[in-house]
Amino acid sequence: MKSFSIPSLFKSNLIGRIKEVRRLRDKLKRDFSPSKLDFGPIEVHLSRHFGFCYGVENAVETAYRIIEENPDKRIFLLSEMIHNPAVNADLFDRGVRFLQDTKGLPLVPFSELNAADIVIVPAFGTTLETQQRLQLQGIDTYAYDTTCPFVEKVWNRADAIGKNNYTVIVHGKPSHEETKATFSHSKAITPTLVIKDLSQAKLLANFIRKECAADEFYDMFEGQYSVGFNPDTDLVRLGVVNQTTMLATDTQEIGEYLRDVLVEYYQLSPDQVTQHFADTRDTLCYATNDNQSATYGLLQVEADFALVAGGYNSSNTAHLVDLCAEKLPTYFIKSADQLVSNQEVIHFNNRKKAEVNSVNYIPNKEKIVVLLTCGASCPDAVIEEILRKLVSFFPGSVSPDDVVEAWEANLKSS
Repeated sequence: MKSFSIPSLFKSNLIGRIKEVRRLRDKLKRDFSPSKLDFGPIEVHLSRHFGFCYGVENAVETAYRIIEENPDKRIFLLSEMIHNPAVNADLFDRGVRFLQDTKGLPLVPFSELNAADIVIVPAFGTTLETQQRLQLQGIDTYAYDTTCPFVEKVWNRADAIGKNNYTVIVHGKPSHEETKATFSHSKAITPTLVIKDLSQAKLLANFIRKECAADEFYDMFEGQYSVGFNPDTDLVRLGVVNQTTMLATDTQEIGEYLRDVLVEYYQLSPDQVTQHFADTRDTLCYATNDNQSATYGLLQVEADFALVAGGYNSSNTAHLVDLCAEKLPTYFIKSADQLVSNQEVIHFNNRKKAEVNSVNYIPNKEKIVVLLTCGASCPDAVIEEILRKLVSFFPGSVSPDDVVEAWEANLKSS
């Protein structure tokens, strides 16, 4: 896989060494156990897979190269480069302006743009409607497009099954930039519907089986279906694709559920299934799968609490938080600054959608065990800062540099 040139401020020699040792020992990615780092009074288990994925590395490298190569041009980002505050803040400090927020609300009117400006399309991609608006201003939307290739893979699969007269069901968050982009590209080809979760899939089943009137569909799925969608005719042949940052197991469960509903309703034999349901399992993102599998591996460790780092609006990070929170106290933080002290942590509550303060989050024990991971848009530098600050709360701890050096030597000799 291609290697990228990432700005040094986002790199970590310490974390990079751990990743490289694990990579060399497990090139086929079959071992999802975490890396155990024992500092004495605190033991940290670092997830096998975490941090910048291929699509994020590509987007970050491209954005910084564009800035370097065009010092005299105005540079705009369509919206956040990736869902990480450190990366977006640094781009802003370098003079890059944002045209929209993550909800699509304008920050800079498109009418202010001209053909000499550079507009970078972020890793999430963008809608056909936004592309057309930019083109009217003389902007080439493909000249500086950093859309993740795995997002484009979903678009291509939706296009292919749409052209075979399947309706596309997108598993995603309707307000997320990537889901909006996938929905836009798909609905240009075929009837398209976004569903949030399995509960909505079960509601949809009532219309597949013709158990509910069409009028009820429009109320239940308001704002989630393409113009002209007809539940009486557009739920006969289906294909499920996903927002690449959703839980892979959830997308698979939704796909299998809807397939089973179609099989039962139309009394299909195994060789008839594809007449009503397209196989789209190949649209799941490798990085999302790896990070989620590594989190399941991390959760095999009995620990006191977990720290998950990333942007609060990062979908893939939020899912890792939810997985950890099912088993143990979990704190979703965006940087080491949120670790106020050994008594207080500021973290994001996924349910309340707000930052909260927790006190006495570190138990009063002789030995503390912590799980540590982050989302696909979190720089390694942030994880190193969190690790060092956490360890600094424990007097008498062995330094992270010495622990990693010993860890490396132990693995290489085993």
